Amino acid sequence: MSSPKTFDIKKSIRTAKLNGGIKSKWSFEVSGDKYAWTTKMDRINVIRNRLPYEAIEVISNKANLPIKHFLRLLDIPQTTYNKKKKAHELLSSKDSELILVLVELLEYGIDVFNNEKSKFYRWLKKANPSLGDASPESLFDSLTGIQEVKNSLNRLEYGNLS
Repeated sequence: MSSPKTFDIKKSIRTAKLNGGIKSKWSFEVSGDKYAWTTKMDRINVIRNRLPYEAIEVISNKANLPIKHFLRLLDIPQTTYNKKKKAHELLSSKDSELILVLVELLEYGIDVFNNEKSKFYRWLKKANPSLGDASPESLFDSLTGIQEVKNSLNRLEYGNLS
């Protein structure tokens, strides 16, 4: 049984102090461990250390979508997820990256919708003309799809219909 590696938050705080006291821009907690990053290099460090399987449950709650949705996106069978979560194993770097990028997207989306989470969650489920009539949540399976959803949110933020 391998134990989860955690992101070195002390190093991140030292880096923030060196960069003029910048606070973490993104963060989330998994099983009491805080994962936080401000820069892409910080994000790379988290990705390299990998996230525990419990992160799937955290992102599921953050997106207001069922865990099964994310297991399909990550191509992880339910039984494998249950076993690896119980054994405190780590996700692959690829899956860890997808979760971190989704955390950033979800926080951005909630911000665009002025912290009105229910409106944002409804928007995620509706077909969107700017996304080829796909729902934003249906594009979470690739980094390109996530970027397209972010572009759509960016257009909304600046007054374009999306």
